[in-house]
Amino acid sequence: TAQVSGDVIKIGVLTDLSGVVSDPTGEGSVAAAELAAQEMGNSVLGKKIEVISADHQHKADIGAAIARRWFDVENVDVIVDVPNSSVALAVQAIARERKKVLLVSSAGTTAVSDAQCSPYGIQWTFTTYAMARGTASAVVKAGSKTWYTIASDYAFGRQLAKDTEAIVTANGGKMLGAVYHPLNSSDFASYLLQAQSSGAGIIAVANAGGDTINTIKQATEFGIGTGKQKLAAMFLLLTDVNSLGLDAAQGTYLTTASYWDRDEATRAFSKKFRERVGKPPTMLQSGVYGSVLHYLKAIAAAGTDQSEPVLAKMRELPITDPFSRNAHIREDGLVVRDMLLAQVKQPSESSGRWDYYKIVSEIPGKDLVWPLSESKCPPVKK
Repeated sequence: TAQVSGDVIKIGVLTDLSGVVSDPTGEGSVAAAELAAQEMGNSVLGKKIEVISADHQHKADIGAAIARRWFDVENVDVIVDVPNSSVALAVQAIARERKKVLLVSSAGTTAVSDAQCSPYGIQWTFTTYAMARGTASAVVKAGSKTWYTIASDYAFGRQLAKDTEAIVTANGGKMLGAVYHPLNSSDFASYLLQAQSSGAGIIAVANAGGDTINTIKQATEFGIGTGKQKLAAMFLLLTDVNSLGLDAAQGTYLTTASYWDRDEATRAFSKKFRERVGKPPTMLQSGVYGSVLHYLKAIAAAGTDQSEPVLAKMRELPITDPFSRNAHIREDGLVVRDMLLAQVKQPSESSGRWDYYKIVSEIPGKDLVWPLSESKCPPVKK
């Protein structure tokens, strides 16, 4: 007999509706979850699917308070998205206590599936390790050996900077230094001057959303990116390129978990998404869609929305959404997936708005994850 708590499958999209990464997540993440529900006929096991949303404002205490209310009062079954690594870690602790499922699409710190992993948490889309490994290794191998990092001063930025340094060093390069800025900064002049004076050949930008856009825009005022010193964006999204424009972003290498214009299947979903949101999905929004769709399929297969059997089915069932290639959920809750090394097109190469990426190569998922033998995840270590 189907067992669904409260006779409704309730999905909470905890996201950034007004802040620095609201463009690549936000309302688009909500729409992505709704499209996944729609694909299932807006019901599973004869029970209605309901999608709700809230803005965590990039504050861990606010995110944690919302998670508690959703789980304890509003009978939310699963929380999804959660951009901002500090918020994601706070919410994961609560989900672990409540034995509720957390599907993290938009937080990249490796701690989510490593040192602070949870049997109820799945890191769906990307990690800082994957972004650094994909982009930094390609740039170093192309001959750029000296690096300096400008990073955001919270869990995501610090982890991304650390991972970038590890990959640069492992590939024979040298990190000359790093500087950290507050979230949602407007003036990057002092940070750029420090990076410029280091003499590094590559200045790595290890932040997200509006911070990335402002860093790259202001870097051009210092001649960075057009002269001897080049930029490497360690986390660059489709919406960032759109805000920057191809003149500023052209030639930049990046690693992405998905691209809307990859093939007929990705274009078909992106057409439906674009009709709702007005633009194609970022990899983070595609991740919300894929994670929610897989979760709902697992409920159908398990015959219940209880966390343990649903998570068992999520690990058992193949991941089949259009944006996930050769993907599976590892023992530590990390989704291992093939990713794409892309390069931003020159203006003359683009057919129009959103036609921004050239796919350079496909990176096997096994090359983008740390080995389980090195995992700090407590259940894996045991």
